[in-house]
Amino acid sequence: MLTSSSFLHQGQAYENINGGTVMKIRGILVSGVLAFAFVFGLSNQGKATETISLTAIDGYPPKSMWVDRFIKFFIPEIDKGLAKSGNYKIKWNQAWSGQIAKKKKVLQGVQKGLGDIGVVTTVFHGSRVPLQMIAYATPFVTVDPGLVSRTVDELVRDYPAFKKDWAKFDQVYLTNLAVLDTYQMFFKEPVKAVSGFKGKKIGVAGMNALYMKNLGAATVGGSFVTYYNKVKTGVIDGFMLWPEAVTAFKMQEVAPYMLRANIGTVNSKAVTMNAKTWAKLPAEVRKVIEETSIKYRDHVAATAMKKADASYSKFKEKGGTIFEMTEGQRQGWASSMPNVAKTWADGLDKKGIPGNKILSAYMDTMRANGQKILRQWDKE
Repeated sequence: MLTSSSFLHQGQAYENINGGTVMKIRGILVSGVLAFAFVFGLSNQGKATETISLTAIDGYPPKSMWVDRFIKFFIPEIDKGLAKSGNYKIKWNQAWSGQIAKKKKVLQGVQKGLGDIGVVTTVFHGSRVPLQMIAYATPFVTVDPGLVSRTVDELVRDYPAFKKDWAKFDQVYLTNLAVLDTYQMFFKEPVKAVSGFKGKKIGVAGMNALYMKNLGAATVGGSFVTYYNKVKTGVIDGFMLWPEAVTAFKMQEVAPYMLRANIGTVNSKAVTMNAKTWAKLPAEVRKVIEETSIKYRDHVAATAMKKADASYSKFKEKGGTIFEMTEGQRQGWASSMPNVAKTWADGLDKKGIPGNKILSAYMDTMRANGQKILRQWDKE
């Protein structure tokens, strides 16, 4: 194969009318930039594309919206970004549905290097990555997943403590995901008001249990892939979830009554990479992954809203009944809760993390964006 230098020896350079040069290449005269481009292109012919193997993990199945979007949006977008230079490509090993790590063990799976990149369900790890609980600590504030996910990433940028939490577990934080429009309540028997929670066993995840305090309900920890069987077998009477997940997993078959409370959306996921894997990646690959992660974040939020609009109708079409809470009832519920946000923030302050500053910054952003806030968590 000819190199650029050997090729140059074969061409003849001439001065052109503008004082530049032209080159005679195989009998064709080409000028300045074109000659360089031709020779540079030839010198790069045959350059091998480096293949990098990455394993992506989550304990949830591909039917879950964010996993579906990882497969159909995140991976293709990264592949497309790398194809622009052709220097690198990724060989993806996809391990969903708990093939490598169960739902509550993805953080540990990425930490151990069993997965190079993972979608961590942060609600299961409130003690490990407590700053990720910001939206869980502030219910009845917003039903805009895009706003929440962007705001959290702004906080990550402004407060190093966010990334330090992940570094303790040998992970590099890429972004967060808000995968739902808002939590609602679902029951196997009709419940038309918060007063109906009394005596019920209600499935919740993480900090959601605090929303039930003072309401006479017993909370049972779990995740949405277990709720169908738990209701069917009488382990729980209902659960807190979002409609898109309910209809996707046909849970209206066992819990056909929705109490539409619009409790709020949350940043329930984080996309992270194993720190050792990240350090070995070429800068070009890291840049594409970082940029695509933000695109994925926004795409997931938009998808959540799009699917939410249809899921309420689908719930009813499949035999479900929706009871609407009044604004007064929603306000009453919000006011009855302990101040979970201040408790959360004060606990962080005691550890030297600026929890109250972060809480105020989050709430300030929500207020600045005109959200219908039922409780000013940072001002009590």
